[in-house]
Amino acid sequence: MENRGLEPVPDAERTGRVRALFPTWVTANMTVLLLTVGAGLTVFNGLNFWQVLVVAATASVVSFGLVGLVSIAGRRGGAPGMALSRAVFGQRGNLFPGALLWVARWGWETVNAVTGSYALLAALDLLFDARRTHTLVLVTLTAFVATGFLVSGIGIRALRLSSRISVLLFGVASVLVLADLIASAPWETVLGRPPGTAAMMIAGIGPLAAGGISWVPSAPDFARYLPRSASGRAMVGAAVGGALVTVLPMVMMGAVMAVSSPHLAVTKDPVAFIGDLLPRWIAVPYLLLAVVGMVLINAMSMYSAGFTAQTLGFAIPRAWAVGVNATISLLLGGTLMMVATSFIGTFLSFLTLLGVTFSAWIGVFGVDMLRGRTYDPAALMDTSPGSGYWYTRGFSRPAMGAWALALVTGLLFTDVEWFTGPLAASWVGGHGLGWAATILVAAGAYAVLPRPADRTAGATARF
Repeated sequence: MENRGLEPVPDAERTGRVRALFPTWVTANMTVLLLTVGAGLTVFNGLNFWQVLVVAATASVVSFGLVGLVSIAGRRGGAPGMALSRAVFGQRGNLFPGALLWVARWGWETVNAVTGSYALLAALDLLFDARRTHTLVLVTLTAFVATGFLVSGIGIRALRLSSRISVLLFGVASVLVLADLIASAPWETVLGRPPGTAAMMIAGIGPLAAGGISWVPSAPDFARYLPRSASGRAMVGAAVGGALVTVLPMVMMGAVMAVSSPHLAVTKDPVAFIGDLLPRWIAVPYLLLAVVGMVLINAMSMYSAGFTAQTLGFAIPRAWAVGVNATISLLLGGTLMMVATSFIGTFLSFLTLLGVTFSAWIGVFGVDMLRGRTYDPAALMDTSPGSGYWYTRGFSRPAMGAWALALVTGLLFTDVEWFTGPLAASWVGGHGLGWAATILVAAGAYAVLPRPADRTAGATARF
């Protein structure tokens, strides 16, 4: 049971290994939603097989390259990402991006919980011909969220062990699915599809990259037990490698399946199709292992969200802070499963907003880290006006200004189900690059502004 909360990990307890990050980031991508996104690249974007692979690889390298880079801050400071963020935005200023990222995590956990519940319902239907009822939906959703809460509540060691085991099992199941697709897919039709436009390839990167971008603020949470001597290059390699070995085959499978079953891209239930497209002896274990993977994704997200809740002032132990997010995702997940009419539309809209929300923080935090930021353990935990990270009345004005400017800029380019920004029809907005514009604006604005002086002793950081 991990009892440590926001407080930085002492050097004597930093016994982690960089290689443990690889299964962690593989697990972060073990969701069947990637099949749906791959199908969407084929059906909506009109991309052919090879273009889908290029888009998937590009999105993985860009987004999880950022994950790897920001995880270096966890090695430097030994604290969770949103605790380290106090050094950038100020003790009070950090409450604003922290609150927004916490709410965004509700949505991410809700989407994963709903998808995992759909997978479990599909497996029950194949095994027992179980008729879906409101009661069964709520039971499966509750079981899914409760299991994720249990793993994340225990802490980092449970997450690491579960990730290693699930990666092996999910890998074997994915190989079986790939083998079946190789034998049964209409490859002449798949490989004979005409190429889509470059504009549609660019637009396809955003939804895929958004998933990785959502993990960036959490990256230090899983790297804070690494010794200061850990290789930064190896940390980046573990993040990118973990994404590539999962995202590429999953997206490719979705694109291939969509050629014969285009409804995969628009279904309300994003996993029920697996029982129809695959033999039962493959579909059932694959669905069950997919549930395990998505439970762990939610467990990782709730683990980080617990730290975020603590930075917002919830004076409760880490495990109870995790429980707050578990309860919220249960309530929102039940609502989505009962009333949503277009899961994929809601999902893609959410990914777009997720990318913008997280990108504003990434641009500011990333530039601050690259400037050679060091982290003072005492100042991070001191939320009083005497803190070394109090700055001006608790706010770092340059960081807050750059973050707010970037957030507004990203929303101007955004086009989702719920609203359309005034610049959504521009080249940037039309290509789904609002998230990229957000990062560039945040990074550029913060880079040209002077960083406020802190009152900490600091220590020499090594990249």
